[in-house]
Amino acid sequence: MGFETSKEVLDWYEKQPRTLTDEFIGNIAWQDVKNYELDKRFVPVLLYMRDVEVLTDMYYEELRRTPTGKDPIISKFMERWGIEEVAHGEVINRFLNEAGIETGEQWKDKVRKSVSYSYTVNNYMIGILTNLIGKKFTATHMAFGAIHEMTTGQGYRRLMKMANHPVLTEILTAIMREESAHTKFYWSMAKIELQQSKFARKIARSVIGNFYKPVGQGSLPKTKTNYLIKTLFNDEEGLDGIERMVSDRVQKLPGFDGLTKVSDHVRRIVLGQPSTI
Repeated sequence: MGFETSKEVLDWYEKQPRTLTDEFIGNIAWQDVKNYELDKRFVPVLLYMRDVEVLTDMYYEELRRTPTGKDPIISKFMERWGIEEVAHGEVINRFLNEAGIETGEQWKDKVRKSVSYSYTVNNYMIGILTNLIGKKFTATHMAFGAIHEMTTGQGYRRLMKMANHPVLTEILTAIMREESAHTKFYWSMAKIELQQSKFARKIARSVIGNFYKPVGQGSLPKTKTNYLIKTLFNDEEGLDGIERMVSDRVQKLPGFDGLTKVSDHVRRIVLGQPSTI
């Protein structure tokens, strides 16, 4: 399905049904979580995923200070996007608790307070630069959003397969359905914005090509990001999935032909090679 306007993209998105409804969450067999083994090496992975999801409201606030976040179409999408992402984090947290990993009642506050001051200052400065560029930076925001959603989806797929936990599989399958809708929105918006401006294409490719970081890195420590990547993608099947489902799809965006930054970056982490950023 191709979209000609951003309004068409939003109309499509708003027709997509929620997956993680209260009814769905209530019907999860929470009592069975402890009946299946959860490999302890996946606990830090789940905690990282949980934290990235619940920090969505922080990312949203950052974006609202830019022309991108003030766009009525994107703002309307992000209102629902933020609710859905936080719900993903809450469900993952409950799974951890049911599995015997206690996180405490104030876990959300702890996650938000753990974000470094340097990250906050850095993003404030980026916000100023973004506002100077103006609406042409929206293509970059949307392309980054698409990349982050696609890599997140691959992470969930790998975790689901490797953990082989029936209840976790049910939860992640539901989360992935909503993440898939997010991906389509971001990717479609990025395509529309990139088609409209050569300058936007140049900026987006340059920023992503030179400054891409995996989702969550910066707000969360690099060591945690690297742990997740090495745990989930440390074989050719995992790396091939990133290449096919992320890099190959990114290259279909206007101006992004031949860009393999994402899969190259993940491969370097897996192989223990120095980062280029």
